[in-house]
Amino acid sequence: MSAETLEKAIEKKPAEALLSKRRKKLVTDPLVDENPITIQVLGICSALAVTTQMKPTLVMAISVIFVVAMSNFVISLMRNTIPGRVRIIVQLAVVATLVTLVNEVLKAFAYDMYKELSVFVGLIITNCIVMGRLEAFALGNKPYDSVLDGLGSALGYSWIILTVAFFRELWGSGSVFGVPVFDAVSGIFGPDFKLATNGLMVSPVGAFIILGLIIWVQRTKTGYVEH
Repeated sequence: MSAETLEKAIEKKPAEALLSKRRKKLVTDPLVDENPITIQVLGICSALAVTTQMKPTLVMAISVIFVVAMSNFVISLMRNTIPGRVRIIVQLAVVATLVTLVNEVLKAFAYDMYKELSVFVGLIITNCIVMGRLEAFALGNKPYDSVLDGLGSALGYSWIILTVAFFRELWGSGSVFGVPVFDAVSGIFGPDFKLATNGLMVSPVGAFIILGLIIWVQRTKTGYVEH
């Protein structure tokens, strides 16, 4: 074998860029085209339960982003050592550990939010988005790609529940992040002008309506059809 042939044989392919086109799609696709709530219909329970106010919804979104990204990272690191027969148990153990960490942080630094969200934060363990990404991606891909995949799915989940919470709090309570928007608007137009809230928006039915409208608008825009 000549020196030139040997050099070609040992030549390595250039490393993939940290934000290559393929890796960017791992983050951007779940935002719209592969959104876990509106397309895959996962994580619906929390989208209905915690979205009456923006503050708890934002905390829930941050918690899910942390748990999904970190659990993807940990499971990807362990993917070659986890026996197939116990992989679900291992995944649940990792997710439960991360959820417990989130719960304890809230308990220590945001006790009021902990009391409001403790049940729902615990249910992240059973969130189909978390387990779905571990099974579908983290078990077969490298840690960095797995983190990006988890981040994309969690961000796709987060912007949907934040949008639902925005309209539910605005129309149901007349406020956003606790700021009385309706009262401020009414004050501009005088004492005889008053914007009325809709009690339906603070019930799960209101969440269903808003979520249905989001799904309708998104699928109309993208042309997605359920098969």
